[in-house]
Amino acid sequence: MELPETRYARSGDVSIAYQVLGDGPFDLVHIPPLASHVELSWQVPGIALANRRLASFSRSIYFDKRGTGMSDPVAGAPTLETRMDDVRAVMDAVGSERAAILGVSEGGPMSLLFAATYPDRVWALVVAGSYARVLWAPDYPWGPREDEYVARTEHAQRRRLQSDEWAVETAERLAPSADEEGKRAFATLLRHGASPGAMAALFRMNMLMDVRDVLPAIRVPTLVINRSGDAPGVVHGSRYLAERIPGARHVELPGVDHAVFAGDQDAYLDEIEPFLKEVWEERAWEETADERVLATVLFTDIVDSTAMAAELGDARWRELVQAHHGLVRRQLVRHRGTEIDTAGDGFFASFDGPARAIRCACAISEGVRELGIEVRAGLHTGECERIDNKVGGIAVNIGARVASNAQAGEVLVSSTVKDLVAGSGIQFRERGTTELKGVPGEWSLFAVTQAGAS
Repeated sequence: MELPETRYARSGDVSIAYQVLGDGPFDLVHIPPLASHVELSWQVPGIALANRRLASFSRSIYFDKRGTGMSDPVAGAPTLETRMDDVRAVMDAVGSERAAILGVSEGGPMSLLFAATYPDRVWALVVAGSYARVLWAPDYPWGPREDEYVARTEHAQRRRLQSDEWAVETAERLAPSADEEGKRAFATLLRHGASPGAMAALFRMNMLMDVRDVLPAIRVPTLVINRSGDAPGVVHGSRYLAERIPGARHVELPGVDHAVFAGDQDAYLDEIEPFLKEVWEERAWEETADERVLATVLFTDIVDSTAMAAELGDARWRELVQAHHGLVRRQLVRHRGTEIDTAGDGFFASFDGPARAIRCACAISEGVRELGIEVRAGLHTGECERIDNKVGGIAVNIGARVASNAQAGEVLVSSTVKDLVAGSGIQFRERGTTELKGVPGEWSLFAVTQAGAS
């Protein structure tokens, strides 16, 4: 089998390197781990063998995430939603309307979010050696503490800058069962897969990332697979995923290698291949519409509108509301939001990415001040029901309740939104916990203090 040609897909102003191998009946998109390189991966015997096996029964689509491998370098770490845009750009470039997704290690959280956000583009999901978050939390006790994680990553960064031994040590840690040739080739891939600055930015982003609230919204058939001797964060993280993704199948294989290609890779692939073939043959997506989708909902309304309308009079108030509506709609178009409803002086909109939604809300809040008014805004990300091109459900109710707690000129978000925008540069201030009317439990809310760069 000849090596595939490297091509590029355009995602915004960034070029994403990708390859396609095989001509099987269905498409399989690989979401790579932290560092990848579509060409050097073929120099690693285990990766080349695994790639050919996957391409023997599918059309396999490989790519380097922006900022890594042969894709364009970028400043900082891209957000999960920006990475999702890159996946869609690659799929569009190769003419893939719907694909199975294979998310490996650090590529897992984005794969989970992609499957929940774009169920019309995904018919199956495989998550290999992954997790929902990295750090310890009271209800997620197997991750490292923040100070431990920071110290570990700073040490790795110093080692990387001082010597190429970092790559050798990392290859040994991730693929201890690989032979010496494989480890050397893997170390070379790691060195070229991400620059020191890019790697440091990705480590910082991963420290903040948390997709746990997304898991119940994943409705595609899912296989979670890991090795029992992997790091505790991966072993327990994989079990956590399998327990919380509806209907997920979990397979825990013997072995200590984190890298899928190392150790008994056949055992791994012997689980993935029949799972994908079985789901493809069932073709359940043809019988059921994608009626539920993960979305970020935004609610805004003008502060003290009743008193202002009485003060201005009907004609002047009507002009002001029209100017407000025009400004809001321009920002929705700019940030890829969808207007769902407008009632009086309030807007209800949905987005396929929380960072875009936050930046839209902040742009609206800043823009309306020139009109002499202020708005309050609230956002929440959750599973929504599609109803006649609109969205509904409990997530919408939560978004409305969050907005009702916002102060004048404030953009207020739920913790779910905050956890999904790691790497965006968006900054928050804690607003404490509160009960939301009609919604069980207490909710942590955060006020946006800095929207970051678009």
